[in-house]
Amino acid sequence: MDDEPPSPEDLDRLRRVANFQFGRGGAAALFPNVGERGSDDVGSVTVTRTASGRVEQCFDDGARLFTMETNGRFVLSVEGGRRIVEGLEAPRHRVVVGEESVEFVRDGRNAFAKFVQSVDPELRPGDDAVVVYDDGSGPQVLGVGRAELSPDAMADFDTGVAVFVRHGAGD
Repeated sequence: MDDEPPSPEDLDRLRRVANFQFGRGGAAALFPNVGERGSDDVGSVTVTRTASGRVEQCFDDGARLFTMETNGRFVLSVEGGRRIVEGLEAPRHRVVVGEESVEFVRDGRNAFAKFVQSVDPELRPGDDAVVVYDDGSGPQVLGVGRAELSPDAMADFDTGVAVFVRHGAGD
């Protein structure tokens, strides 16, 4: 299907989902260039729809931000993950891994608990997570995926997948 601007109602619904899923400020992080809530100004945001008319994917300036699951939740793209990292204070929705994981996660491979250095204490298994590496110059987004373990388990386990990576930054 072709991209089209979202209706103000669609954009308002997307904002509500973003704030629900990522907490206060989630919508501002994902949609920094749109008008105030209730405004007709959608900036450069476009959506694709399913055959039934449901919003399927959301783009901003041609970059895919997320795909919307049938349950109404967002599955972030790498660009969506970058916006979450830039727009929300650390450690929200982040899993920080060590240097030994950088190339693997960037290539789209899973992040393992053994290499997790820190994690958002509010992250729950099943939540979308942004896997980052921080060498002191700021966080680098390596990939995005689904948290498989609780924050405590990520910190305690020496084996197992911490984040099932859907998209690596190098894909």
